[in-house]
Amino acid sequence: MESGVFLCMAFDRYVAICHPLRYPLIVTDSFIIKATLFMVLRNGLCVIPVPVLAAQRHYCSRNDIEHCLCSNLGVTSLACDDRRPNSVFQLVLAWLLMGSDLCLIILSYALILRSILRLSSAEAVSKALSTCSSHLILIFFFYTAIVVVSVTHLAETKNALIPVLLNVLHNIIPPSLNPIVYALRTKELREGFQKVFCLGLRKK
Repeated sequence: MESGVFLCMAFDRYVAICHPLRYPLIVTDSFIIKATLFMVLRNGLCVIPVPVLAAQRHYCSRNDIEHCLCSNLGVTSLACDDRRPNSVFQLVLAWLLMGSDLCLIILSYALILRSILRLSSAEAVSKALSTCSSHLILIFFFYTAIVVVSVTHLAETKNALIPVLLNVLHNIIPPSLNPIVYALRTKELREGFQKVFCLGLRKK
């Protein structure tokens, strides 16, 4: 879902920068509702086989999940029979969904970059880059965390604490960065942070 949100935001920035005059005609309330419904239905329908496959596994007496988050891969790790089909299906599904989103995000930013390079005004270029910078930072952190977590699950490291720690960081760092990154783009909040920071330095 988060990957889908990033895709919608990338499309929003593409329309705002590449077709600013048509923005009110394209990004309407109706379009936003349709995009939201599409993302919810797409992800909802695609993940239905995940718990169905998990229910097909044979589980023994062990019932302790070696994770602090009740993820599907954590549950299927308790199975006594071969759980590779579940792991492979879930990882392939995730990469198909997020991979397609990432390709479209890269395409939108390639088109944005092409439009920015055509601008003659340095101020317009600076404003366009500022609009995209916060979004790109969050995309980088989100997809980097996904890659690291997926590789760790596939590698099945002997130290169980590593995937647990990475899952926790993946669920904490990107969401906690969202308000910080977007807040720093707001002029009033930047000035407020500077005042608080300067006041703290004076007290010391």
